[in-house]
Amino acid sequence: MDYSIIRIPNEDLDTAVLLIRESFSTVAKQFGLTIENCPTNGAFMQNARLESDWRRGDFMFGLYHEATLAGFMQLEVKSPELIILQKLAVHPDYRRLGFGSALLDFAEMTAGDLKAKKIAIAIIEENTVLKKWYLYHGFTHTGTKIFEHLPFTVGFMEKEVGSWE
Repeated sequence: MDYSIIRIPNEDLDTAVLLIRESFSTVAKQFGLTIENCPTNGAFMQNARLESDWRRGDFMFGLYHEATLAGFMQLEVKSPELIILQKLAVHPDYRRLGFGSALLDFAEMTAGDLKAKKIAIAIIEENTVLKKWYLYHGFTHTGTKIFEHLPFTVGFMEKEVGSWE
C-alpha cells in the first residue's frame, strides 16, 4: 500500500490531534479510561498540548495514504542517547495494513540518524496485544510503575538502535 511519512506541517496539527483522539479512543474504551480518570491519554488530547510539544521541538511525523493522514508519531529527544517514542497512532480505518510497523521502522531510523542509542516507549502494561507487538518488533520490557493518578500500570519498553548511515 502506498504511503509517505513526512514531518507534520504546522497546518496539519489540528488534523493530527483528531487522528490521535480517534486512534486512542479504542484503547480508552477497552480499558475504561475517561477524561476524569486519565485526562492525559491521547483519546482526550487537546490541540494546545500537541502545539506545546511542537514548540518544545519534538519531532512529529505523519503517515499519509492518498493525501489522508492515516498515522502519527512523535519523538522526544530525552538525551543524546535516548529518544522517547510517543503517541504512535494509526487511525482505526487504516489498521492492519502495516502502517504501525512502517511508523515504528521510521522512528528507529530517525533515532539512528540522530545518533541515539535507544528508543523507549511507555505503554499500558495491561494491553497485552500492544506489548506483544512491541516485543515482536524487538523491544525489551524493562519494568513497570504504578502512578497513583493513573488507572493502569505503566509498562516501559526499549530497543537499541544502530546508525542508519
